[in-house]
Amino acid sequence: MSSKPGEEAIVSSYNEAEDDGGGRSRDEGDNEDQSMFNVKSFLWHGGSVYDAWFSCASNQVAQVLLTLPYSFSQLGMLSGIIFQLFYGIVGSWTAYLISVLYIEYRSRKEKENVNFKNHVIQWFEVLDGLLGPYWKAIGLAFNCTFLLFGTVIQLIACASNIYYINDRLDKRTWTYIFGACCATTVFIPSFHNYRIWSFLGLGMTTYTAWYMTIAALVHGQVEDVQHTAPTKLVLYFTGATNILYTFGGHAVTVEIMHAMWKPQKFKYIYLIATLYVFTLTLPSASAVYWAFGDQLLNHSNAFSLLPKNAWRDTAVILMLIHQFITFGFACTPLYFVWEKVIGMHDTKSIFLRALARLPVVVPIWFLAIIFPFFGPINSAVGALLVSFTVYIIPALAHMLVYRKASARQNAAEKPPYFLPSWTAMYVINVFIVVWVLIVGFGFGGWASMTNFIRQVDTFGLFAKCYQCKPAAPAALSPKSLHH
Repeated sequence: MSSKPGEEAIVSSYNEAEDDGGGRSRDEGDNEDQSMFNVKSFLWHGGSVYDAWFSCASNQVAQVLLTLPYSFSQLGMLSGIIFQLFYGIVGSWTAYLISVLYIEYRSRKEKENVNFKNHVIQWFEVLDGLLGPYWKAIGLAFNCTFLLFGTVIQLIACASNIYYINDRLDKRTWTYIFGACCATTVFIPSFHNYRIWSFLGLGMTTYTAWYMTIAALVHGQVEDVQHTAPTKLVLYFTGATNILYTFGGHAVTVEIMHAMWKPQKFKYIYLIATLYVFTLTLPSASAVYWAFGDQLLNHSNAFSLLPKNAWRDTAVILMLIHQFITFGFACTPLYFVWEKVIGMHDTKSIFLRALARLPVVVPIWFLAIIFPFFGPINSAVGALLVSFTVYIIPALAHMLVYRKASARQNAAEKPPYFLPSWTAMYVINVFIVVWVLIVGFGFGGWASMTNFIRQVDTFGLFAKCYQCKPAAPAALSPKSLHH
């Protein structure tokens, strides 16, 4: 597809003005060192199509990889596979819509000679520029709340995973420790600087997914294994909503696009990333559910059932590192919003920006300690936040932006070659809005909140060690005899 005039303006302005994350424009940085093999540039400054693909694929599936077998135990094998394929394709479509709206917003601003040097465009700003302040408020509220709980889930998951290697400390203590570790992400300026992390992160999830698949097949089915799902509507829609959440990882799409040297090339990156993610999620979830069946209903983290050995411990460690990366991915847009609120977004000093970002980490840390069960949180976040942030709002926004014939005629991005009709795009968008509103938000919200409240009633808030093995009786503990 040939570039439009608006796209050319975007590329031209971007190459002139884009900040490299360290306060210098990209051209200034190039003048200082033209070497293609500069190590810092290779590891630190990523803006290519490949960087964007790694970012999307790495960010899309993290801890949720370990909860998908749990979702299969709620849905059953057939429904689990169908929902993965369905939401993966729908998620790719709405990510495409977001990219189109970004290009539209950016091209309009370029015509007004707006310079984005040292400013990262975010989704709520796109909505504001195209649809006005009410849409800005809606986008900001849903996106920030979703990202907030997304980072909370990563912290809880860190504590849950490390417990399977070292259970001498309870999960709440591990949450304190990993909260401090994840706070170091304040020093990563922008998505430009995730090049090496995205690459490593995808390698880590790939290892973990195939470890889960092979380990489950080698282990074989447990004695008297049962696959009774689906049995209850609450469980069914909870599992479906968790999968909706799985393929709703593009709350950071605009920030990833803005970090690209040629953001108009983003269009189909998310779809290609999703196709790769299918090769990880479908085999691993299917194999683990086949091996353990209904046991997974009480084990939202697949690591808790897989046999303890060096392979599993390696997977746990790799997922811990990946969760640090995913925490940074989800938290960086929140850092940007906070910087803009307090007037620090234009600051070139990485150290000053890091100090300014620290207050963002504290409430995340606190929430992870209050709600230590990430399986139910995944579903609740999926139903109440992802359904709007990732599916409904982009589809509605696209229809409203291009509702007039003049807007369609002057669009920076025309309909894709495989669907060259505005009417067909409207039909798909209406279907997504209605489906997600009824099935995702309606039934999913009811089921996930019912399940979430049940977890709170069972384990209570501030649970010290959720789904941990029972402590050894005091009489059997040698240490207790000396006290």
